[in-house]
Amino acid sequence: MEQAKPGFLKKHPLLKDLLSLAVFVAVVIAGTFVLNAYVYRSYDVVGQSMENTLHNEDRVIVNRFAASWAHFLGQEYIPKRGQVIVFANGDASGPLTCGAPKGQRDQYLIKRVIAFPGERVTVKDGVLTVYNDEYPDGFHPDDETRVDENNGPKENSSGEVDMIVPDGEIFVAGDNREGTHSFDSRSGLGTIPFCRIIGPVAFRIYPFDKIRTF
Repeated sequence: MEQAKPGFLKKHPLLKDLLSLAVFVAVVIAGTFVLNAYVYRSYDVVGQSMENTLHNEDRVIVNRFAASWAHFLGQEYIPKRGQVIVFANGDASGPLTCGAPKGQRDQYLIKRVIAFPGERVTVKDGVLTVYNDEYPDGFHPDDETRVDENNGPKENSSGEVDMIVPDGEIFVAGDNREGTHSFDSRSGLGTIPFCRIIGPVAFRIYPFDKIRTF
C-alpha cells in the first residue's frame, strides 16, 4: 500500500513553528487590545489635583468594563457619587461634547464625582454643598469620602459656585481644591457629559509600596 505523502508543514517544521508563533502573537495582541479597550486600562496621574489621594506619577488601573457593559446595553454609564473616575477632556479648549472633532486628540483627566443632573452645587466660604430632593437643606459629599488628611478631599474648597447640574452630565472636582491646584467643574472645566467617562479607578498599581483598591 502506498504511504501518504507528508504534508507541506511536516516537510517544513521551521515554517510550522514560525506560523504557530505568528498566530500566538496575533492572539496576544488582539487580546491586549480587547482588554485595553473594553475591560481595564492604565493611566498615569499627572499633577497635584488629586492629592492627597493620588500623587503625580502614580499609575492607576481604570475599570473600563463598567462603561463598556452599559454602552453594550444601550445605556449611559453613570458612576457613583464619590468615585474617582477618568474621563476624556477633548483638547481642553472648549465645552465637552460626545464626539471629539476629527484630528483632535483627547486629554484624560482624573477627578472625583460630586453631583448628578438636577442637583444644585454650591461652594461658599470654602465649603462644597450639594442640594437635591433627598437633602433639600444640603449635604457635604466629602464627609463620605474623606478618610483622613492623607486620603480624600482636602477640607477647604476654593472658589464661588452656585449652579444646577445639566441633564446628562456630572459635576466633578479634584481632591486638592485649595487655590488653583485642580482644574475642575468649580474652576472653568464645566460639567462632564456621561458619554465622556472612561470608567472608575479600580486600583493604584504604582508606587509598589502604595498599591490599593478604590
